[in-house]
Amino acid sequence: MVHGKRPGFFDRLRRNIFSLYRKSVVRRHELNYLFWECTLRCNLNCRHCGSDCLKSSGVKDMPLEDFIRVLDNIREKNSSPNLAVAITGGEPLLRDDLEKAGREILRRGFSWGIVTNALLLTEERFRSLRKNGLSSMSVSLDGLEEQHTFLRRNSKSFGTVSSAIDMMVMEHEKNPRSFIFDVITCVHRGNLSALPELRDFLIQKGVENWRIFSIFPSGRASGEDLSLSAVEYRKMMDFIAETRSLRKSGGKGICLNYSCEGYLGPYELKVRDFFFFCRAGINVGSVMCDGSISACLSVRGRDFIQGNIYSDDFMDVWNGRFENMRDRSWAKKGKCARCKSWKWCMGNGLHLYKDMRTQVAHCNLELLEDS
Repeated sequence: MVHGKRPGFFDRLRRNIFSLYRKSVVRRHELNYLFWECTLRCNLNCRHCGSDCLKSSGVKDMPLEDFIRVLDNIREKNSSPNLAVAITGGEPLLRDDLEKAGREILRRGFSWGIVTNALLLTEERFRSLRKNGLSSMSVSLDGLEEQHTFLRRNSKSFGTVSSAIDMMVMEHEKNPRSFIFDVITCVHRGNLSALPELRDFLIQKGVENWRIFSIFPSGRASGEDLSLSAVEYRKMMDFIAETRSLRKSGGKGICLNYSCEGYLGPYELKVRDFFFFCRAGINVGSVMCDGSISACLSVRGRDFIQGNIYSDDFMDVWNGRFENMRDRSWAKKGKCARCKSWKWCMGNGLHLYKDMRTQVAHCNLELLEDS
């Protein structure tokens, strides 16, 4: 099937302008967002974990000193005036040196935040992190208590996330310029129908920013029947569009965005604030727990590992490699080669490729057209 209904004139004009912008961004490829996978240990055993993290990991935590050397290298050679560091894992709060890491990041002129399941986020630890420069945080809430517990497989998780949200709301209200946060929800067939209730719950708590992902079967999730059908996927899109329209009309709303995964055809700009643009290796880089250099941490295929901090200069790798992320022509094969939407999609998100020889694992636009 050849996908992609031809958009109208003004829609094509906007998309063509965006295509020019995207080419300019790719050409400059300024590093402005860096993930640090500081550990592969985790205190949860979530059904949908793409990294299959465990309480004990075969890969040791990266010593902070090794990551600091990367930061020094970036400060010396990166052309971008702004860089945000996102500390993630695994579960980063299992480390007791995040405060020191935060201070070192700040000393080099960068901002930092964490992505956490919040199970260990006490008020004391939150205050300690904030004192050391924490400026952003993302936590996951995957439904109300029943749905969240099912996915996270921990009876305490819902309560701890709920308390963490209260702390973050209060902190943002007091310091809106120095602290921001969002709530992330992974949608699957078991919690799709609970989204309206979850929306009301988050609005009541005072959450302003909400992100939704759909689960892709990789890692531990490959053994679970969690993926949305075509009909369910469109239902999720319609819910997001409805929620966004409520906010725009001045009603009781929340700023909701679908994740950066996938070109969505007629739903572009209806379910997120931006056109689809996989920035992996373009503006987004990562240092994995074993030192591997890649893009966002969802892009884990061997073909997309560009080097290793223990043998390579990070910024030399950033500036001299990443060709297969910045030139996506290799992905134009199979159904992608015949698709009328190629110029806007460029083969979907890189995390959907096992390697450069395989076709994309699934097509978001195909899901929408088959519903």
